[in-house]
Amino acid sequence: MSIAKMISAHPGVAGDVNEPLALAVRHALFCSAICTSCADACLAENMVEEMRQCIRACLDCADVCEATARVATRRTGSNEIVLCETLQLCVTACDVCAEECARHHHEHCRICAEMCRESARDCRAALEAM
Repeated sequence: MSIAKMISAHPGVAGDVNEPLALAVRHALFCSAICTSCADACLAENMVEEMRQCIRACLDCADVCEATARVATRRTGSNEIVLCETLQLCVTACDVCAEECARHHHEHCRICAEMCRESARDCRAALEAM
């Protein structure tokens, strides 16, 4: 199943799906899950004290990505200002998390940084398509 199919099934969309936005939603959902998993893995590291900022960045990013996906999948009516601001906040949260994760040499942090960069890129593309 795909996000784009669900959005295109909405009566207010009539098959005219903003593909960059649908991709940003999909990757924001993935990013939320991966950031949550990375935060949990950071808690399991022996140096949890040194991972505190990484855990915070991951959890903040997960929440912002989740909220972005929820706002962006709503198609009834219009709230473009909030949608654009939410997408921009997602870019910021993903950039901050990617930068923090990149400071660590754990595989889970590497994967998380990569997903955050991808999600930020897709949110930027969605903003450009608006």
